[in-house]
Amino acid sequence: MSIGNDSGHRRLIILGSGPAGLTAAIYAGRANLKPMLLAGNEPGGQLTLTTDVENYPGYPDGVQGPEMMEQFRAQAERFETEFVNGHVVGVEFGRRPFVLHLEGGKELTCESLIIATGASARWLGLESETKLRGRGVSACATCDGFFFKDRVVGVVGGGDTAMEEALFLTKFARQVHVIHRRDELRASAIMQKRALGNEKISFVWDSVVEEVISEDGAAVEAVSLRNLKTDDTSKLSLGGLFIAIGHTPNTEIFRGKMNMNDEGYIDTVEHSTHTSVEGVFACGDAADSVYRQAVTAAGTGCMAAIDAERWLSSIE
Repeated sequence: MSIGNDSGHRRLIILGSGPAGLTAAIYAGRANLKPMLLAGNEPGGQLTLTTDVENYPGYPDGVQGPEMMEQFRAQAERFETEFVNGHVVGVEFGRRPFVLHLEGGKELTCESLIIATGASARWLGLESETKLRGRGVSACATCDGFFFKDRVVGVVGGGDTAMEEALFLTKFARQVHVIHRRDELRASAIMQKRALGNEKISFVWDSVVEEVISEDGAAVEAVSLRNLKTDDTSKLSLGGLFIAIGHTPNTEIFRGKMNMNDEGYIDTVEHSTHTSVEGVFACGDAADSVYRQAVTAAGTGCMAAIDAERWLSSIE
């Protein structure tokens, strides 16, 4: 939907259309706020890249990620959420109402804003990796580890996230190979101790993945590795590959305009979604560097809508 010919002003605008943004829209719509939701560059968020979702309550047989996001959207539309396929490239918080600058030069204003722009997994940038996402290549062991029972899998990375992923995968996989480009880990001492002491985890040092191999394109079968010290190449048979080199919150346009940590995750007041800017609320992966699950994102989306509705009521 394109923006209509009205004033372009809304009481509440929601940025992002993943579980957090759509849940915020459902709650805001039911509160009669008639929110506008800007879908952004990736409508549906990261779940549109996910095949089977089996850990979201209410889906005993599992559900496809894109299908679940379509259901979320339909529910938000039922409560009069206005959807716009726009992408915000700049914001002005120093004046009231807030001003949002969209691609193409359009502007919107709002009394209150919910930021649900999510975070993006960092990938290796390989063509074969992209083709096999959802077919054995994943960036979330908590989401997908269950599907790799009794398989040999690989984890790329050397930080705390990679060790957490590797340790989690030992609950399902027969063996976990941690592939790291250096000869020592960057993870915290306690995480290193746990991983190095786990008999199911082995380490491939000084190496990078150059290709994810699949004969028919249906599932991961192996990876091609290159040793950075010797330049030798080798092949490692795997039934799955988890990329654990971090996430980047999609919050760059807010940098310098509100409080956030060094990684770019937006700071929120404890036990709420309030940010350092009055009337602006943050939820989902844009503010969560720990859990990064659809169900926790949805929960904070609910919180953001309630916080926004109460704040709007307080200024009337």
